Amino acid sequence: MARSMIQRRQDAERERIEAYTATLRRVSPKPRPAPDFERALDEVRRGYAGMAIRDGALWRPKLKTRDPARLRLAAARHLYARYPVSAALEAIWRDGSGLDAGEIALRKAWYVAVARGDSLYKAGANAWLSRKEVHCFLNLSGDLTFDEAFWVAIIRSYTDDFGLAASLARTKISRMPRADLTFWREVARFFCTHPTSKEETDDLSDYIGAMYRHDRAYSLKGRTLASLRKQMSEWHRDIAAVERIEAMRRRVAGRGSTVKGVWDGSRLEDWDWQPSAKEARAPGERFFVRQLKTAEDLVGESRAMHHCVSTYAAKCIAGNASIWVLRRTALGKIERLLTIELDPQNRAVQVRGFSNRLALPDERKIIERWAKARGVMLRG
Repeated sequence: MARSMIQRRQDAERERIEAYTATLRRVSPKPRPAPDFERALDEVRRGYAGMAIRDGALWRPKLKTRDPARLRLAAARHLYARYPVSAALEAIWRDGSGLDAGEIALRKAWYVAVARGDSLYKAGANAWLSRKEVHCFLNLSGDLTFDEAFWVAIIRSYTDDFGLAASLARTKISRMPRADLTFWREVARFFCTHPTSKEETDDLSDYIGAMYRHDRAYSLKGRTLASLRKQMSEWHRDIAAVERIEAMRRRVAGRGSTVKGVWDGSRLEDWDWQPSAKEARAPGERFFVRQLKTAEDLVGESRAMHHCVSTYAAKCIAGNASIWVLRRTALGKIERLLTIELDPQNRAVQVRGFSNRLALPDERKIIERWAKARGVMLRG
């Protein structure tokens, strides 16, 4: 049946209303959930319930925020805070990203102790800070992070210049492992005595850290800013040389070693020899010869022995030469004696000591033993 004009108008009106309602559903914001106060309390109580000074059930916050970080901080203040706490300590309730579980637990425990009015020194800070440093840490203000405040407190022990202390605390020193705190205290003291720009402090800290990881006995005693600059420059040149050699090794890796950073080298085995008690010049004296098959070892030998053996990398990678070193160890120390180049037929092409000196008679006797044991041909 034909629809009347009134029916058509009613249908059109209904379609218009439905379209309008659908549009409203698309553009209208969803109802915002209420702030989750219980969740915030649960997160803040976890591990510290027995330390609360107030009952969480009595918390009547007037907060409108739904930000979980702000809610956690408000809950922590309600449960634990008898006294004001610095922003550096409060920050752990807002964001713990980038921190491991142990560090998060430590910072929360420190917050709880300080907020309650307990002794932070007795609460565990004495493992790293003196009483004077703890007092400084607790009384710092401003926009310092936890690590920066921690290091300002330490550095203030070495200088009265707060500006210098704050500047150093914002360098890479403050991000070094706390397990190595004794060493990095020495570094901070050094830069208090030899202040320089933040950029150079960061660069030198990278170099100092690399040296310390390589040799845990490394120290800044007796060093100057000028000597560190020179050594860092040489370190950067060595890194560049290693990268060039490694790039060369990768280009020929299809024909050589598949182990990262290592080329095949000679098939000769390493060698060591220990003199008899009568022959030894020191208790436990021992000599060993080993092959260098990495860019780091080759560049390190070149730097330490003041010669150009690192330029032989291409020959070693191609299998046209192998580089060997003679070392002496006694009384816990290792002494570099000689660097030796062999050709593919295991003939000694060059034997050189520090600054390209020739082998000493005693050293010659040692490498003759090695040559006899490994079938190496030495020149007369």
